[in-house]
Amino acid sequence: MSALDPSIAEQLAQDLPPEDFRRIVETFEDDLGRLAAELERAGLAGSLDAYRRVAHSLAGAAAAVGAVMLERTARVAMDPRSGMPPAQMVPIIRAQAAAALQELAVLAARAGDDSAAP
Repeated sequence: MSALDPSIAEQLAQDLPPEDFRRIVETFEDDLGRLAAELERAGLAGSLDAYRRVAHSLAGAAAAVGAVMLERTARVAMDPRSGMPPAQMVPIIRAQAAAALQELAVLAARAGDDSAAP
């Protein structure tokens, strides 16, 4: 299963100029790195309220670019009823973030290649 929802991510890549799409991918990558680190710190500190707030931010950022698997997992992390402790969720979220970034990078490269075509 793809880490991205093609109806969102590919549409962004098609609708935006390549440099704008690459900028979105770069911003998303920066946000993911920061949010993943905050999520891990909050989880390790046992601060569940902060952990859930960061998971909420992560879900929103993921939804904006169509990173559906990451969004779903972040929503599980937000849910106090999930029963999944931060120690289990953080590695899953990091792996899904990496997969989403990899797929976005491919789209960004393809968008750049398409713009160079005559």
